[in-house]
Amino acid sequence: MNTTKEECVTLSKKLGKKVGEELKIPVYLYEDSASLPERVSLSNIRKGEFENFASKIKSEQWKPDFGPSEIHPSAGVVAIGCREYLIAFNVNLGTDKIEIADRISRSIRHISGGFRYVKALGFRLEDRDIVQISMNMTNYKKTPLFRVFEVIKSEAERYGVPIVGSEIVGLTPLQALAEVAEHYLRLEKFSCSAILEKRVLDFIADRDK
Repeated sequence: MNTTKEECVTLSKKLGKKVGEELKIPVYLYEDSASLPERVSLSNIRKGEFENFASKIKSEQWKPDFGPSEIHPSAGVVAIGCREYLIAFNVNLGTDKIEIADRISRSIRHISGGFRYVKALGFRLEDRDIVQISMNMTNYKKTPLFRVFEVIKSEAERYGVPIVGSEIVGLTPLQALAEVAEHYLRLEKFSCSAILEKRVLDFIADRDK
C-alpha cells in the first residue's frame, strides 16, 4: 500500500521488457503504463479479438511495446500495466427481460456515453430467471459505487423494475465500501481512520517497518 503509482509504472515497464526479451512474448503496456493514448484502454488493445490479432500485430500502429511482432505459439500476447483497483460489481434486476438490462448497461458504460470508469453488460441469470447488470468499475475514486447504483436504480424504476440484489466479486478496497456507508448513512466528518480494523492494520504496518 506504500508503493506509489510512479513506482508501479516503472516496475510494469521493467517486467514488460523482461517478458518480451526473455520469453519472446509480445507485450502491450496499458492504463497508466501505456506508451500511446490509444493503448490506455485494454479493450482497444483487444479489439478484433485473437482471431484478427495476427494481422493487427504486424501494423506499425499496433507494434508491441516489447517482444516480437508475432503471436507466441502457446502464450499468445500479454498486456501489462499499472492501474487503479478494478471492482467487479453486479446489480440484479427483478425481471427476466434482458433488453432492460441491456438498455441500462448502455446508459452507464463509458463506451456508450455513460460514466468514464464503468464497463457494463447485461446478462441473463437462467437459474434465477432474472437479469443482471455486470460491471467493471475501473476507478472507484472517480466513479464511486453508490453513484452508479443510484443511476441504475433510477433507470430501473423507469421500467417498473426493482433491484433485487447486488454483489461484489472478488476483493475490493475498504475505501470503496466506506464511501458507500458515508453516502447512505449521511456520515459527517467521516474517514477510514475511524474504522477499527483499519487503525489496527495501520498500527501493525507501522510497527513492522
